[in-house]
Amino acid sequence: MFKVILISLLFTVLYQDYKDRLVHWFLFPLIGVFAFAIQYLLLPLHLILLNVGTNLILVLFLLLVCYAYTKLRKIEFRNSFGLGDVLFFIFISFTFSTISFLVLFIFSLCFSLLLHLVLSQKSKEKTVPLAGYMALFFGVVYGFTFFCESNFLYAC
Repeated sequence: MFKVILISLLFTVLYQDYKDRLVHWFLFPLIGVFAFAIQYLLLPLHLILLNVGTNLILVLFLLLVCYAYTKLRKIEFRNSFGLGDVLFFIFISFTFSTISFLVLFIFSLCFSLLLHLVLSQKSKEKTVPLAGYMALFFGVVYGFTFFCESNFLYAC
């Protein structure tokens, strides 16, 4: 049941981000809560906290690198990276074990780039709905877990 709700939330983020480039802020903490709950059903609490803590450190490091890059390029951070993207990065950290998260996070960024390159041919929109594209990717990953063994995604 938690997976169905989480997938619904992820697809809601996709829809809102793609349509308006605005996502209701409360969806991001809900994603984190349901992702945490799914892990809680499979792992002891201390392992979940270790996973989430490590994932958050990785995400915060990535955000700091992006921030430093925008400062070096004399670009306004908020013009290159939306608040919804930052919130999505933070709350998606609650999803999987660190190795699985890192692999899926990198692939979701690559997927987002490819999807944007394909769809931007038809659209005049210059901004990228990064949180929406990544939500699509993670929604599909969670969808696949209905059909195959998914415990390896949570293993430490």
